[in-house]
Amino acid sequence: MSAVPLGDDLGIEAATDLKQHLAMHVADAAPLVLDAGTVQRIHTASLQVLCSFVRQRQQAGLATDFGAVSQSFRDAARLLGVGRQLGLPVADDININTQQVENAA
Repeated sequence: MSAVPLGDDLGIEAATDLKQHLAMHVADAAPLVLDAGTVQRIHTASLQVLCSFVRQRQQAGLATDFGAVSQSFRDAARLLGVGRQLGLPVADDININTQQVENAA
């Protein structure tokens, strides 16, 4: 099992770097764990990159999970409605934070 840390800032300016960082793991045969535990800032573009990455791996029959997920990451995924696509627990299963998320949309 391989772990890939996502870092703390996934703002729009980081989306291209994130795509390149993940590209080398698209075909990893071993189950892959993405670590979003330190993400403090995330933009829609980075969530789109992550959704595409997870979908590509799913279509290839490869497992991708999230190990740690920060509240900021979880809130942004919930606000944009991509939690299920990323394989995150549904809103009923988690503590929902009603604070605003920077650059969520």
